[in-house]
This record gives sequence, structure tokens and C-alpha cells, in this order.
Amino acid sequence: MTRMPNLRDKALLLHSLHTADRPLALANAWDVASARIIEEAGAAAVATTSCGVAWSLGYADGDRLPRELALALIGRVAAAVGVPVSADIESGFADDADGVAETVRGVLAAGAVGINIEDALANGPTQLRAVDEQAERIAAARKAADAADVPLFINARTDVYLSAVGEPGTRLDATLERAAAYLAAGASGIFVPGVTDLALIADLAKRIDAPLNVLTGPGAPSVAELAGAGAARVSIGGRVAESAYGLVRRAAREFLDAGTCTSVEDGLGYGDLQALFTA
Repeated sequence: MTRMPNLRDKALLLHSLHTADRPLALANAWDVASARIIEEAGAAAVATTSCGVAWSLGYADGDRLPRELALALIGRVAAAVGVPVSADIESGFADDADGVAETVRGVLAAGAVGINIEDALANGPTQLRAVDEQAERIAAARKAADAADVPLFINARTDVYLSAVGEPGTRLDATLERAAAYLAAGASGIFVPGVTDLALIADLAKRIDAPLNVLTGPGAPSVAELAGAGAARVSIGGRVAESAYGLVRRAAREFLDAGTCTSVEDGLGYGDLQALFTA
């Protein structure tokens, strides 16, 4: 495993991986083993998925996981892989912008060089934070990273489409408004989950002056097709974690109901998993 010499170099590498001709494909991890497996498969970077991390630590997704547990997991992942790590910090694990800055300092101390930060309010009075409030939080994250002399890749996520905010005809303009505000505040890229239509992705990529990240999954266009539309980063989000837990359910039910183990025939062997940690 070849490690980068410092956080700044890792951050610059992460920035360089965001290109539309060969987008950064992220099969998101939720623990150290999944991160090592993803790296071994050839990933250029590892990103965590907030839902998978929360579930693995015994919490529901949506700003319920304590910050210290999230940072500890990020640190273990970053220490276990040689590629850059981007941490999903949900909405920042903080009530205000100063708290977001504290989270970012913790992310950098843990060894990650990118973050996802979303504008969704999991338990708030509205579906999304106000644009100016979210921009203030992003600015605080950028200021904290600049103080550490690390060009943190801030992937600013807006859930206008994912949460179906407003009338369908208003969502493009609302997304573009938020994207512009977040970029002005210091974001490095814009993440628009909930969009898989290639024409819409092409329009977003053309009108957002930064790398565009989209979320994919079963039935969505391929990474190559999304790249052709202009996406510079494609994430699978919690899908791999969901699939893994789906296998746990199937295997447990089969074993308890039928007493057989066919569901686990294609699992990684003990030796393969051991090798991830002893090589």
C-alpha cells in the first residue's frame, strides 16, 4: 500500500480525480473491511456513506449519530487505506456554523481530505436549510480547512430533487441557486442526488461551474453514460451496505427456517478477509 506523504497531497489528488471524461466512481464504504475491499477492487478514492456508518454503529441515519463516533470511524478508515478518503458528515454533526468548523477540524485530524455536507434537515421544520444558512456552514468548513492548509474537497449536497422540494418545474432553478451560493461560500463540487435523467444531468453539468456528483443505483444509467452527460463524480451511496445487510437477512432466515446455508456460498473466504489486514 503506497501512502501519500501528507493531507495536502491527498486532498490535491482527490481534487484531480473529478473529471467528466473519467469520473470518480465511489462504491461507498461503511467500515474498515468494506473500505479495504473497495480499495483492493481498484478504487481511486474511498468515500463513506452516512447511512451505512450509522447503521453499523447502532444508529438511524439522519443526524442521529454522535459526532465522536463518526470521527472515530473515519479515522479508522483513513488509517486503513492508502487512497484519499472523503467523509460523509451528513449536515455537519452540528447545530451552527462554528460546530461545522469543529467537525471539519476533526475530519482532518482523522485523516480524511474530503467531505459531503448536505442541506437536508432530517428533523427540522422545513425539508432544507435556508440557502444563506447552509452557505454560512460551508464557509465555516472552508475556513477551518484553510486554517489547516488543506484544500479539503467540499462536496456540497443539495436535496432539492431527492426530497422533491417544491413543484417539479421549480427544482432546476432552486438547485442552481443553491449550487451557486454553495460554490461562492467555498464548496469544491455540487452533489445532486435524486437525478438520473441524462438530459437533466447534462443541463446541470453545463450550468454548474464545478464538478457535478450524482447518485446511482439499480436501473440507473451506467457510470460511462453519466460521464457522457457531464458527471464528474458518481456515488453508489448506501446501496452496497443495503445489499450486504440484505444478504444477512436472507442468510439468517434461510438458516433459521430451513437449516441450510446456500445464501452465503459466494461470500469472501476467511483467508481473503484476513489478507486485507495482514498484508
